[in-house]
Amino acid sequence: MTNYHQLSLRQGKEQPVKRFHPWIFSGAIQKMPKLNGGELVEVVSWQGEVLGYGFFETGSLAVKLFSFGEEPVGDFWLNKFQQALRLREVNGLTPDHDNNAYRLIFSEGDGMPGLIVDFYNGTAVLQANSIGMYSMRQHFTECLQRLYGQQLKAVYDKSGETLRKQTGYETFDGFLFGNNATNVINEHGCTYKVDLIAGQKTGFFLDQRDSRKLVAQHAKGKKILNTYCYSGGFSIAALKAGAQLVHSVDSSKKAIQLTEENLRLNGFDPLIHQCIAIDAMQYLDQITPGWELIILDPPAFAKHVSQRHKALTAYRHINREAIKNLAPGGLLFTFSCSQVVDSGQFESIVMASAIEAGRQVKIIRHLGHPADHPVSIFHPEGAYLKGLMLYVE
Repeated sequence: MTNYHQLSLRQGKEQPVKRFHPWIFSGAIQKMPKLNGGELVEVVSWQGEVLGYGFFETGSLAVKLFSFGEEPVGDFWLNKFQQALRLREVNGLTPDHDNNAYRLIFSEGDGMPGLIVDFYNGTAVLQANSIGMYSMRQHFTECLQRLYGQQLKAVYDKSGETLRKQTGYETFDGFLFGNNATNVINEHGCTYKVDLIAGQKTGFFLDQRDSRKLVAQHAKGKKILNTYCYSGGFSIAALKAGAQLVHSVDSSKKAIQLTEENLRLNGFDPLIHQCIAIDAMQYLDQITPGWELIILDPPAFAKHVSQRHKALTAYRHINREAIKNLAPGGLLFTFSCSQVVDSGQFESIVMASAIEAGRQVKIIRHLGHPADHPVSIFHPEGAYLKGLMLYVE
């Protein structure tokens, strides 16, 4: 039996845990112990009732629980991975030769707070933003090998940058198994190169799979502007569906190079596509009207509550310029992945943008992440991606 450090909660602070919320803040703990980040803790109520188990965190968010009541013994972690894969199978994400990349572990959504695992056509990319989850990386690699067998060719740990930003913990990326440095994946008939090592996040934005398919359904014959394009996911999907013209804009030259690689990989005529390395906000300020479909998929403008006002100002600016420059009957796909900006705030700021643009705008759909990014009903904070499909008259 593992020896856990025991943390006792103040009276009344046990209720969120009993409602299966995985976060415990330092103010809820009776006496804060001197522990290092990543140490295992057993959380009990003020009356001594065992509530759950988790990893200790250094900061105001003191514990992230991965188990409620049940002690993590035996094949506990392997069972977590098996349950996560079963959810993806139920939703038709695997096995699927048309889509061979998906998110296997989505942090709190899969009961593993602080851990992301993305599967790219035989390569699993692990990204931990919790020291506790990072300390389990070798065991998680073994779980993945047991889960996938011969289907798994490599496991790459890409926790370095995220872990340093979140905790200040110094670590370096590298292969935990195998050595497959690049991958080519399939998604809805499109082919994408995924740069596991130098690419953003884990290499590709899997959370926009459903929205890329939706853009493709409306792309035929249209003039399309894809801003904050990264590796050109929306652009490739639109061109594959018969878009007349696509411009892809990103401030990162590496992102533009990756977009160009994906264009070549899919055999597209460069005359119907233009890659532009420029700040998207600056580009939106200088475009001329007439676009028939515009995509706004910026990075998180706000990582903390203190940055929220600045983020809302930025969302208001880019949405106003996009709405102003859409042709009558045009479509706008606009997104926010800022966790501190909720869906109501985002919709309100887009409404303010429409008022400033002086256009009639209708919401066609509310958009979000796909089924491989499940959100625990007890942890609504996990729903970070907000999106709107708008019709502009």
